[in-house]
Amino acid sequence: MQQKYSWYFILFFALSVLSCVQKKEPKPEPVSTDLKNIISSDTLRVATMFGATSYFLYRDELMGYDYEMAQDLANFLKVNFKISIAKSEAEMVQLLQNGSVDIITYNFIQTKELKNSFSFVVPQSESYQVVVQNIGSKAISSVTELDGKTVYVTANSIYQQRLTTLNDEIGGSINIVVAADSLTNDDLIDMVADKKIGFTTAYRKVGLLHKYYQKNLDCRLPVGFNQRNGWLIRSGSTFLKKKIIDWSELPATKELEDKLFGKYWEKSPYFAMKKVKIPRGAISPYDHLFKKYAPLINWDWHLLAAVAFHESRFDSSEVSWAGASGLMQLMPRTAANFGLDRQTIFNPERNIEAGVQYIKSLNLSFRKVENKDERIKFILAGYNSGPAHILDAMALAKKYGKDPYLWFNSVEYFLLKKSDPEFYNDPVVKYGSFGGKETVRYVQNTMDTYEKYLRRK
Repeated sequence: MQQKYSWYFILFFALSVLSCVQKKEPKPEPVSTDLKNIISSDTLRVATMFGATSYFLYRDELMGYDYEMAQDLANFLKVNFKISIAKSEAEMVQLLQNGSVDIITYNFIQTKELKNSFSFVVPQSESYQVVVQNIGSKAISSVTELDGKTVYVTANSIYQQRLTTLNDEIGGSINIVVAADSLTNDDLIDMVADKKIGFTTAYRKVGLLHKYYQKNLDCRLPVGFNQRNGWLIRSGSTFLKKKIIDWSELPATKELEDKLFGKYWEKSPYFAMKKVKIPRGAISPYDHLFKKYAPLINWDWHLLAAVAFHESRFDSSEVSWAGASGLMQLMPRTAANFGLDRQTIFNPERNIEAGVQYIKSLNLSFRKVENKDERIKFILAGYNSGPAHILDAMALAKKYGKDPYLWFNSVEYFLLKKSDPEFYNDPVVKYGSFGGKETVRYVQNTMDTYEKYLRRK
């Protein structure tokens, strides 16, 4: 009898232990931080991603609609500004959930799931989804023609949700491929433009932004309706939300929004190049200035002229979409570093002189490239994109057993690879994704123009 009770006791004990083991761990309490934590730490912690309008590096300057707006918000709060760069939308959400950041300054679409967990702030203009494809005879003109087609979308995104719903509506014959987590919507659009994939979807204004640079894209076919979007904060950050609303309603903030919208979203059509009168027998109206300043960097003046031609077509009043100005297309911060202001930046001689000083600094950045002729190619690449992305490409070349001091078929190859998540997420890469096609073309075209000028001697 005693043995029987012993077995009952053992069984009861085992079941009790098993019950304890099977109990789910309690969910962690949601992080609760608000304005007072930001003020006490003197820092606004921001999460974002590299993107065409959110955050990117251009000619050694950090830029982006969301980046500049977030900077202004931090200035309004009178605190410092710290950025965490995520590799996916899911990672940004996780950073906000676990309290690592205070705000996501990235254009999130309002979904039911996000609205239940977070507060949307800083609303931006509504937009609807479109099919992104290549123009031509194979382009589809109706969503029903997606039947049997393969469409790539980012994982766990509003694009995947909408396409899944559309697939049900038209009979379930769309082959929906969910891309790797590291791929962004911008990456997929680039892959369509490069004809690596046939179709993706995007918000119309994002698609049109890409089309400005990649003319082969077709972004006309709607697959959705207008939706709201904006930044995210935790739903419990009520005082921060109130401050953000106060900031967003300021006339100065609205003025900044308009300015940045024009800078990053509105794209003027291509226009006829302004004609610059060139004296007979000359390369440009500024040959005498190129001859004067080229010796300061031990360059042939024809090479300096070739740089100016590809920067501005010798138009001293030229201003790029990003604010680069004058003959040598100097960015405002670079120009200021060399003593130019908003007026003197358009003075041809002062602009060329400052451009030469910038080339001097690039020469130092690439001093490890011992061959002078080879170093020129690195300097040209750095002049076009800023040195940071070129240094990343050199690091990749070294890692993969290529010559980090050779441009053609080596560093240029890895600069092109910086738009591939496998490479821009590599630990040796410090400055994120970069579309290197323009820079690679710039180096080749500038060298070709230089050779052409030499033949005119």
